[in-house]
Amino acid sequence: MSIFTAKLKTIFSDRNLRNRILITVGLLGIFRVLAAIPVPGVNQAALNQFFSNNQFFGLLNVFSGGGLSHFSIVMLGVGPYITAVIIMQLLTMISPRLKSLYQEEGEAGRMKFTQYSRMLTVPLAMVQSFGFITLLSQQNIVAHLTPFAMAVNVAIVTGGSMLLVWIGERISEFGAGNGTSLIIFAGIVAALPQAISQSVLSFSTAQIPTYALILVGSVFVVYAVVFITEAERPIPVTYAKRIRGNKVYGGISTYIPLRLNQAGVIPIIFALSVLLFPQVVFKYLATIHYALVANVSNWIENALQNQWVYDIFYFLLVFAFTYFYTAVTFDPHQLSENLQKNGAFIPGVRPGQSTAVYISKILTRLTTFGAVFLGVIAVLPLIIRSFTNQTSLAIGGTALLIVVSVVIDTIKRIEAQVTMKEY
Repeated sequence: MSIFTAKLKTIFSDRNLRNRILITVGLLGIFRVLAAIPVPGVNQAALNQFFSNNQFFGLLNVFSGGGLSHFSIVMLGVGPYITAVIIMQLLTMISPRLKSLYQEEGEAGRMKFTQYSRMLTVPLAMVQSFGFITLLSQQNIVAHLTPFAMAVNVAIVTGGSMLLVWIGERISEFGAGNGTSLIIFAGIVAALPQAISQSVLSFSTAQIPTYALILVGSVFVVYAVVFITEAERPIPVTYAKRIRGNKVYGGISTYIPLRLNQAGVIPIIFALSVLLFPQVVFKYLATIHYALVANVSNWIENALQNQWVYDIFYFLLVFAFTYFYTAVTFDPHQLSENLQKNGAFIPGVRPGQSTAVYISKILTRLTTFGAVFLGVIAVLPLIIRSFTNQTSLAIGGTALLIVVSVVIDTIKRIEAQVTMKEY
């Protein structure tokens, strides 16, 4: 019996693991049902026409799990929650209290930090839902809404977004994997059958080189993501010998694994949230009757729609968020203090500040490489699309990166549960 078969048998023979997987599948199924329930009063034909002619909203629709193209009650996806988390983590850089909650006060502090993020999600979801509904009503996709009807629709969409946040947290707590990432993953995977069918219907022999390029690029991205995600730089650590009574403790050598990409796929999601939100705002401002604001909004919107401007901003945001998220989640000074408290040291490096500086230098070099990798993978499909005129590639690269990363993370979590069961 192969190792894979043995682990698969362990997963389905263990009641706890089986229940976790079934809970995850069941909650993701509920999410897909919610994504198909539309808000009342939508002109579906006009909505389909709008999304077929708008690449930006097509990309946004992928990350909402297809809910936006159906104008569903969960059309915002988990976007408002991700934006709230970004804002809260930015605030940790300027607020010592929030930084202490997130990094130093353990599980209780993180729970309170998460609660603050949930509270911030509500007003963000209300603003985003109002903006989307207003924008789509101006495109005659939604019938003219009275103030009461607008308030009801905003409440429905906001409630749908918060319901997805709740589902994501239940998956993280009782299921297998990170709930928020799996919801985004499910939305991307759900769009694959339609994309494949459209590609098959529009297939022609002249496009064979293009499809070959897409296939080679997909294989390259999958291999590169797996390789970079699994790569790590070990830092050797030695524990000093301590004698207590007649027993000797310590004296062992181990290592600290620093991953080449500490931030994972989070910078991509952060960058998309930051890059897409201003476009929604300026699209709305461009429709108002005040000439100066409309002209400025049109100019900014046109600038962001320029392929090279968009690619440069996308790359820079991914690069910056990789550094930012690594700085928030990994503190070399705190690691140095913990090593010193436990009587451990890095051979050839003095404990304390020297250890923190040494770890920081290694982390900076690793993060630079990881940030460049994520940025290149993010914009590579957009660059290829400019030469092939295949709009699906703009979505494919980022979606493939997220899908592969989420699959790797979920497999690791399941394997950890299997290992615990075996021991």
